Amino acid sequence: MRRALPPLWLAFPGRYASLAPSTARLALAALALLILLSWTALFSADPTAANPAPGEGGDLQLYAGIVEALRHGGSYYATTAEALRTNDYPLRPFVTFRLPTLAVVMASLPERLIAVLLYLLAAGTTLAWFTRFTGAMRRPVAIWFATILLAGGCVAAWQSDLAPFHEIWAGLLIALSLARYRSDRWLETVGWGLAAALIRETAALYLLVMLALAWRDGARREALGWVAALAALALVIAAHAWAVLQVVGPLDPASPGWAGLLGPGFVVRTWHASTALVLVPLAVAGPLIALALAGWTAWRDPIATRSAVTLAAYALLLGLAGRLDTFYWGLLTAPILLIGLAFVPDGLRDLFAAALDTRRIVVRRVGS
Repeated sequence: MRRALPPLWLAFPGRYASLAPSTARLALAALALLILLSWTALFSADPTAANPAPGEGGDLQLYAGIVEALRHGGSYYATTAEALRTNDYPLRPFVTFRLPTLAVVMASLPERLIAVLLYLLAAGTTLAWFTRFTGAMRRPVAIWFATILLAGGCVAAWQSDLAPFHEIWAGLLIALSLARYRSDRWLETVGWGLAAALIRETAALYLLVMLALAWRDGARREALGWVAALAALALVIAAHAWAVLQVVGPLDPASPGWAGLLGPGFVVRTWHASTALVLVPLAVAGPLIALALAGWTAWRDPIATRSAVTLAAYALLLGLAGRLDTFYWGLLTAPILLIGLAFVPDGLRDLFAAALDTRRIVVRRVGS
Protein backbone atom coordinates (compact mmCIF):
# COMPACT_ATOMS: atom_id res chain seq x y z
CA MET A 1 0.00 0.00 0.00
CA ARG A 2 1.26 3.49 -0.89
CA ARG A 3 0.84 6.34 1.52
CA ALA A 4 -2.14 8.44 0.44
CA LEU A 5 -1.35 11.88 -0.96
CA PRO A 6 -3.14 14.88 0.58
CA PRO A 7 -6.37 15.51 -1.38
CA LEU A 8 -6.64 18.43 -3.76
CA TRP A 9 -10.36 19.21 -3.70
CA LEU A 10 -11.85 16.39 -1.66
CA ALA A 11 -12.09 16.61 2.10
CA PHE A 12 -10.68 13.09 2.44
CA PRO A 13 -8.34 10.98 0.26
CA GLY A 14 -10.07 9.50 -2.77
CA ARG A 15 -10.46 5.91 -3.84
CA TYR A 16 -7.24 5.94 -5.88
CA ALA A 17 -5.02 7.63 -3.30
CA SER A 18 -3.31 4.43 -2.15
CA LEU A 19 -3.33 2.32 -5.31
CA ALA A 20 -0.38 0.13 -6.19
CA PRO A 21 1.47 1.24 -9.35
CA SER A 22 0.36 -1.77 -11.41
CA THR A 23 -3.30 -1.24 -10.48
CA ALA A 24 -3.07 2.47 -11.28
CA ARG A 25 -1.64 1.72 -14.71
CA LEU A 26 -4.51 -0.65 -15.43
CA ALA A 27 -6.99 2.02 -14.32
CA LEU A 28 -5.39 4.61 -16.63
CA ALA A 29 -5.51 2.12 -19.50
CA ALA A 30 -9.22 1.54 -18.81
CA LEU A 31 -9.79 5.30 -18.82
CA ALA A 32 -7.97 5.64 -22.14
CA LEU A 33 -10.16 2.88 -23.59
CA LEU A 34 -13.28 4.63 -22.27
CA ILE A 35 -12.23 7.86 -23.99
CA LEU A 36 -11.61 6.01 -27.25
CA LEU A 37 -15.06 4.42 -27.00
CA SER A 38 -16.60 7.84 -26.45
CA TRP A 39 -15.32 8.94 -29.86
CA THR A 40 -17.40 6.25 -31.55
CA ALA A 41 -20.19 8.80 -31.17
CA LEU A 42 -18.61 10.67 -34.08
CA PHE A 43 -19.61 7.77 -36.33
CA SER A 44 -23.07 7.21 -34.82
CA ALA A 45 -26.33 8.58 -36.19
CA ASP A 46 -27.52 11.83 -34.62
CA PRO A 47 -30.77 10.95 -32.80
CA THR A 48 -31.91 14.57 -32.51
CA ALA A 49 -31.77 14.99 -36.30
CA ALA A 50 -34.35 12.24 -36.72
CA ASN A 51 -36.79 13.71 -34.20
CA PRO A 52 -38.96 16.81 -34.51
CA ALA A 53 -38.14 19.93 -32.54
CA PRO A 54 -40.52 21.02 -29.75
CA GLY A 55 -43.79 22.24 -31.22
CA GLU A 56 -43.25 20.41 -34.50
CA GLY A 57 -44.68 17.02 -33.55
CA GLY A 58 -43.05 14.07 -31.88
CA ASP A 59 -43.32 12.79 -28.33
CA LEU A 60 -43.43 16.19 -26.65
CA GLN A 61 -46.45 17.31 -28.65
CA LEU A 62 -48.08 13.91 -28.05
CA TYR A 63 -47.73 14.16 -24.26
CA ALA A 64 -48.82 17.79 -24.19
CA GLY A 65 -51.89 16.92 -26.28
CA ILE A 66 -52.86 14.14 -23.87
CA VAL A 67 -52.63 16.52 -20.92
CA GLU A 68 -54.76 19.08 -22.73
CA ALA A 69 -57.40 16.44 -23.54
CA LEU A 70 -57.52 15.39 -19.88
CA ARG A 71 -58.11 19.02 -18.88
CA HIS A 72 -61.24 18.91 -21.01
CA GLY A 73 -62.59 15.82 -19.30
CA GLY A 74 -61.01 13.02 -21.31
CA SER A 75 -60.25 9.60 -19.84
CA TYR A 76 -56.52 8.92 -19.72
CA TYR A 77 -56.39 5.52 -21.41
CA ALA A 78 -59.00 6.24 -24.08
CA THR A 79 -57.41 9.63 -24.78
CA THR A 80 -53.91 8.19 -25.00
CA ALA A 81 -55.00 5.36 -27.29
CA GLU A 82 -56.65 7.83 -29.65
CA ALA A 83 -53.59 10.11 -29.59
CA LEU A 84 -51.24 7.22 -30.37
CA ARG A 85 -53.41 6.07 -33.27
CA THR A 86 -53.77 9.57 -34.69
CA ASN A 87 -50.02 10.15 -34.63
CA ASP A 88 -49.13 6.68 -36.00
CA TYR A 89 -47.53 5.46 -32.79
CA PRO A 90 -47.54 1.79 -31.74
CA LEU A 91 -50.06 0.76 -29.07
CA ARG A 92 -48.62 -2.65 -28.20
CA PRO A 93 -47.20 -3.82 -25.85
CA PHE A 94 -48.69 -1.90 -22.94
CA VAL A 95 -45.42 -0.09 -22.17
CA THR A 96 -46.01 2.12 -25.20
CA PHE A 97 -48.46 3.91 -22.89
CA ARG A 98 -46.80 6.05 -20.24
CA LEU A 99 -47.97 5.61 -16.68
CA PRO A 100 -50.78 8.12 -16.09
CA THR A 101 -49.18 9.75 -13.03
CA LEU A 102 -47.62 12.82 -14.62
CA ALA A 103 -50.38 13.49 -17.15
CA VAL A 104 -53.14 13.30 -14.52
CA VAL A 105 -51.27 15.59 -12.12
CA MET A 106 -50.47 18.12 -14.86
CA ALA A 107 -54.06 18.13 -16.08
CA SER A 108 -55.31 18.97 -12.59
CA LEU A 109 -53.00 21.97 -12.12
CA PRO A 110 -52.64 25.36 -13.83
CA GLU A 111 -49.78 25.52 -16.33
CA ARG A 112 -47.93 28.19 -14.36
CA LEU A 113 -48.04 26.08 -11.23
CA ILE A 114 -46.59 23.11 -13.14
CA ALA A 115 -43.62 25.25 -14.15
CA VAL A 116 -43.19 26.42 -10.56
CA LEU A 117 -43.24 22.82 -9.30
CA LEU A 118 -40.63 21.78 -11.86
CA TYR A 119 -38.38 24.69 -10.87
CA LEU A 120 -38.85 23.91 -7.18
CA LEU A 121 -37.89 20.28 -7.75
CA ALA A 122 -34.79 21.36 -9.67
CA ALA A 123 -33.88 23.89 -6.97
CA GLY A 124 -34.48 21.37 -4.17
CA THR A 125 -32.31 18.80 -5.93
CA THR A 126 -29.55 21.39 -6.37
CA LEU A 127 -29.72 22.37 -2.69
CA ALA A 128 -29.59 18.73 -1.58
CA TRP A 129 -26.47 18.11 -3.64
CA PHE A 130 -24.89 21.39 -2.54
CA THR A 131 -25.23 20.18 1.04
CA ARG A 132 -23.46 16.94 0.15
CA PHE A 133 -20.70 18.83 -1.65
CA THR A 134 -19.98 20.98 1.42
CA GLY A 135 -19.20 17.85 3.41
CA ALA A 136 -17.22 16.14 0.66
CA MET A 137 -15.01 18.98 -0.59
CA ARG A 138 -12.55 21.19 1.25
CA ARG A 139 -12.36 24.16 -1.12
CA PRO A 140 -15.25 26.54 -1.88
CA VAL A 141 -14.21 26.67 -5.54
CA ALA A 142 -14.68 22.89 -5.76
CA ILE A 143 -18.11 23.08 -4.12
CA TRP A 144 -19.32 25.73 -6.54
CA PHE A 145 -17.74 23.97 -9.52
CA ALA A 146 -19.62 20.77 -8.65
CA THR A 147 -22.85 22.75 -8.25
CA ILE A 148 -22.40 24.37 -11.66
CA LEU A 149 -21.82 20.93 -13.16
CA LEU A 150 -25.06 19.74 -11.56
CA ALA A 151 -26.85 22.72 -13.10
CA GLY A 152 -25.33 21.75 -16.46
CA GLY A 153 -26.98 18.35 -16.15
CA CYS A 154 -30.35 19.88 -15.25
CA VAL A 155 -30.68 22.30 -18.18
CA ALA A 156 -33.83 20.58 -19.46
CA ALA A 157 -35.55 21.13 -16.10
CA TRP A 158 -35.36 24.90 -16.49
CA GLN A 159 -37.34 24.79 -19.75
CA SER A 160 -40.97 24.67 -18.65
CA ASP A 161 -42.18 23.84 -22.18
CA LEU A 162 -40.47 20.45 -21.76
CA ALA A 163 -42.46 19.65 -18.59
CA PRO A 164 -44.59 16.94 -20.32
CA PHE A 165 -41.44 14.82 -20.70
CA HIS A 166 -41.67 12.16 -18.00
CA GLU A 167 -37.90 11.59 -18.00
CA ILE A 168 -37.16 15.14 -16.79
CA TRP A 169 -39.20 14.71 -13.60
CA ALA A 170 -37.99 11.16 -13.03
CA GLY A 171 -34.36 12.17 -13.57
CA LEU A 172 -34.61 14.96 -11.00
CA LEU A 173 -36.24 12.60 -8.51
CA ILE A 174 -33.48 10.01 -9.01
CA ALA A 175 -30.87 12.73 -8.44
CA LEU A 176 -32.71 13.91 -5.31
CA SER A 177 -32.97 10.35 -4.05
CA LEU A 178 -29.19 9.90 -4.40
CA ALA A 179 -28.41 13.25 -2.80
CA ARG A 180 -30.49 12.40 0.25
CA TYR A 181 -29.02 8.93 0.64
CA ARG A 182 -27.53 7.95 3.98
CA SER A 183 -27.32 4.50 5.44
CA ASP A 184 -29.41 5.61 8.43
CA ARG A 185 -31.92 7.56 6.32
CA TRP A 186 -32.71 5.16 3.54
CA LEU A 187 -36.51 5.45 3.81
CA GLU A 188 -36.52 8.94 2.28
CA THR A 189 -34.22 7.76 -0.50
CA VAL A 190 -36.56 4.86 -1.27
CA GLY A 191 -39.53 7.24 -1.33
CA TRP A 192 -37.99 9.58 -3.89
CA GLY A 193 -36.85 6.63 -5.99
CA LEU A 194 -40.34 5.14 -6.01
CA ALA A 195 -41.80 8.53 -6.98
CA ALA A 196 -39.45 8.59 -9.99
CA ALA A 197 -40.54 5.10 -11.06
CA LEU A 198 -44.23 5.97 -10.72
CA ILE A 199 -43.68 8.75 -13.25
CA ARG A 200 -41.43 6.78 -15.62
CA GLU A 201 -41.26 3.05 -15.13
CA THR A 202 -37.75 2.81 -16.59
CA ALA A 203 -36.61 4.33 -13.28
CA ALA A 204 -37.19 0.81 -11.92
CA LEU A 205 -33.61 0.10 -13.01
CA TYR A 206 -32.47 2.61 -10.39
CA LEU A 207 -34.51 0.77 -7.74
CA LEU A 208 -32.83 -2.49 -8.76
CA VAL A 209 -29.36 -0.94 -8.56
CA MET A 210 -30.03 0.41 -5.08
CA LEU A 211 -31.45 -2.94 -3.97
CA ALA A 212 -28.37 -4.79 -5.21
CA LEU A 213 -25.95 -2.38 -3.51
CA ALA A 214 -27.89 -2.39 -0.24
CA TRP A 215 -27.83 -6.19 -0.23
CA ARG A 216 -24.11 -6.19 -1.03
CA ASP A 217 -23.44 -3.84 1.89
CA GLY A 218 -25.40 -6.02 4.30
CA ALA A 219 -28.08 -3.34 4.79
CA ARG A 220 -30.94 -5.82 4.99
CA ARG A 221 -33.59 -3.37 6.18
CA GLU A 222 -32.77 -0.95 3.37
CA ALA A 223 -32.82 -3.82 0.89
CA LEU A 224 -36.30 -4.77 2.11
CA GLY A 225 -37.34 -1.15 1.57
CA TRP A 226 -36.28 -1.35 -2.07
CA VAL A 227 -38.05 -4.69 -2.43
CA ALA A 228 -41.22 -3.07 -1.09
CA ALA A 229 -40.86 -0.19 -3.56
CA LEU A 230 -40.44 -2.62 -6.45
CA ALA A 231 -43.46 -4.62 -5.27
CA ALA A 232 -45.59 -1.47 -5.14
CA LEU A 233 -44.41 -0.49 -8.61
CA ALA A 234 -45.20 -3.97 -9.93
CA LEU A 235 -48.78 -3.65 -8.68
CA VAL A 236 -49.15 -0.27 -10.35
CA ILE A 237 -47.73 -1.58 -13.63
CA ALA A 238 -50.04 -4.61 -13.51
CA ALA A 239 -53.06 -2.33 -13.10
CA HIS A 240 -51.70 -0.11 -15.88
CA ALA A 241 -51.28 -3.09 -18.21
CA TRP A 242 -54.86 -4.23 -17.55
CA ALA A 243 -56.20 -0.73 -18.28
CA VAL A 244 -54.25 -0.55 -21.53
CA LEU A 245 -55.69 -3.90 -22.66
CA GLN A 246 -59.19 -2.43 -22.39
CA VAL A 247 -58.51 0.19 -25.08
CA VAL A 248 -56.14 -1.65 -27.44
CA GLY A 249 -57.25 -4.01 -30.18
CA PRO A 250 -55.43 -6.83 -32.00
CA LEU A 251 -55.13 -4.73 -35.16
CA ASP A 252 -53.35 -1.84 -33.43
CA PRO A 253 -49.69 -1.54 -34.47
CA ALA A 254 -46.98 -3.04 -32.26
CA SER A 255 -43.67 -1.54 -31.25
CA PRO A 256 -40.62 -2.63 -33.28
CA GLY A 257 -38.95 -3.55 -29.99
CA TRP A 258 -36.17 -2.07 -27.94
CA ALA A 259 -33.15 -4.10 -28.99
CA GLY A 260 -31.50 -1.17 -30.73
CA LEU A 261 -27.92 -2.33 -30.00
CA LEU A 262 -26.65 1.15 -30.88
CA GLY A 263 -23.60 0.88 -28.63
CA PRO A 264 -21.50 3.37 -26.67
CA GLY A 265 -21.64 6.01 -29.38
CA PHE A 266 -25.40 6.31 -28.92
CA VAL A 267 -24.93 6.57 -25.13
CA VAL A 268 -22.60 9.53 -25.60
CA ARG A 269 -25.03 11.09 -28.08
CA THR A 270 -27.93 10.86 -25.62
CA TRP A 271 -26.00 12.48 -22.78
CA HIS A 272 -24.58 15.09 -25.13
CA ALA A 273 -28.13 16.05 -26.19
CA SER A 274 -29.48 15.94 -22.61
CA THR A 275 -26.98 18.20 -20.84
CA ALA A 276 -25.14 21.49 -21.27
CA LEU A 277 -22.51 19.55 -23.22
CA VAL A 278 -24.73 20.17 -26.25
CA LEU A 279 -22.96 23.56 -26.38
CA VAL A 280 -19.56 21.96 -27.13
CA PRO A 281 -18.50 19.83 -30.12
CA LEU A 282 -19.18 16.12 -29.85
CA ALA A 283 -15.46 15.37 -30.17
CA VAL A 284 -14.91 17.28 -26.92
CA ALA A 285 -18.09 16.16 -25.17
CA GLY A 286 -17.25 12.46 -25.57
CA PRO A 287 -14.03 12.54 -23.53
CA LEU A 288 -15.69 14.80 -20.95
CA ILE A 289 -18.43 12.20 -20.50
CA ALA A 290 -15.80 9.47 -20.14
CA LEU A 291 -13.96 11.56 -17.52
CA ALA A 292 -17.21 12.27 -15.68
CA LEU A 293 -17.96 8.55 -15.43
CA ALA A 294 -14.42 7.87 -14.21
CA GLY A 295 -14.61 10.79 -11.79
CA TRP A 296 -17.52 9.23 -9.94
CA THR A 297 -15.34 6.23 -9.14
CA ALA A 298 -12.67 8.46 -7.56
CA TRP A 299 -14.80 9.72 -4.66
CA ARG A 300 -14.66 7.29 -1.75
CA ASP A 301 -18.24 7.53 -0.55
CA PRO A 302 -21.32 5.25 -0.70
CA ILE A 303 -23.24 7.89 -2.64
CA ALA A 304 -20.49 7.92 -5.28
CA THR A 305 -20.64 4.16 -5.65
CA ARG A 306 -24.39 4.27 -6.08
CA SER A 307 -24.19 7.11 -8.59
CA ALA A 308 -21.46 5.41 -10.61
CA VAL A 309 -23.32 2.09 -10.77
CA THR A 310 -26.56 3.89 -11.68
CA LEU A 311 -24.83 5.67 -14.56
CA ALA A 312 -23.22 2.43 -15.73
CA ALA A 313 -26.56 0.58 -15.59
CA TYR A 314 -28.34 3.22 -17.67
CA ALA A 315 -25.44 3.40 -20.11
CA LEU A 316 -25.85 -0.34 -20.63
CA LEU A 317 -29.61 0.08 -21.07
CA LEU A 318 -29.14 2.87 -23.62
CA GLY A 319 -26.46 1.02 -25.54
CA LEU A 320 -28.42 -2.23 -25.76
CA ALA A 321 -32.09 -1.25 -25.80
CA GLY A 322 -32.17 2.38 -26.90
CA ARG A 323 -33.46 3.47 -30.30
CA LEU A 324 -32.81 6.73 -32.14
CA ASP A 325 -36.25 7.99 -31.13
CA THR A 326 -35.68 7.22 -27.43
CA PHE A 327 -32.57 9.38 -26.99
CA TYR A 328 -34.34 11.35 -24.24
CA TRP A 329 -33.85 8.35 -21.93
CA GLY A 330 -30.57 10.12 -21.21
CA LEU A 331 -32.56 12.64 -19.16
CA LEU A 332 -33.02 10.01 -16.45
CA THR A 333 -29.36 10.30 -15.44
CA ALA A 334 -28.37 13.66 -16.94
CA PRO A 335 -28.66 15.59 -13.63
CA ILE A 336 -25.91 13.56 -11.92
CA LEU A 337 -23.66 12.80 -14.89
CA LEU A 338 -21.46 15.91 -15.07
CA ILE A 339 -20.90 16.07 -11.30
CA GLY A 340 -18.28 13.37 -11.80
CA LEU A 341 -15.98 15.94 -13.44
CA ALA A 342 -15.56 17.61 -10.03
CA PHE A 343 -13.76 14.49 -8.74
CA VAL A 344 -11.43 14.21 -11.74
CA PRO A 345 -8.61 16.45 -10.37
CA ASP A 346 -8.08 14.22 -7.32
CA GLY A 347 -8.66 11.02 -9.27
CA LEU A 348 -6.24 11.76 -12.11
CA ARG A 349 -3.56 13.17 -9.81
CA ASP A 350 -3.72 10.04 -7.64
CA LEU A 351 -3.68 7.68 -10.62
CA PHE A 352 -0.71 9.34 -12.30
CA ALA A 353 1.20 9.63 -9.01
CA ALA A 354 0.68 5.92 -8.37
CA ALA A 355 1.42 4.84 -11.94
CA LEU A 356 4.70 6.80 -12.03
CA ASP A 357 5.83 5.65 -8.61
CA THR A 358 8.94 3.51 -9.19
CA ARG A 359 10.17 3.41 -5.62
CA ARG A 360 11.26 0.02 -4.34
CA ILE A 361 11.62 -1.18 -0.79
CA VAL A 362 14.55 -3.53 -0.27
CA VAL A 363 14.63 -5.61 2.89
CA ARG A 364 18.03 -6.94 3.94
CA ARG A 365 18.50 -9.49 6.61
CA VAL A 366 21.35 -8.62 8.90
CA GLY A 367 22.79 -11.57 10.75
CA SER A 368 25.13 -11.61 13.70
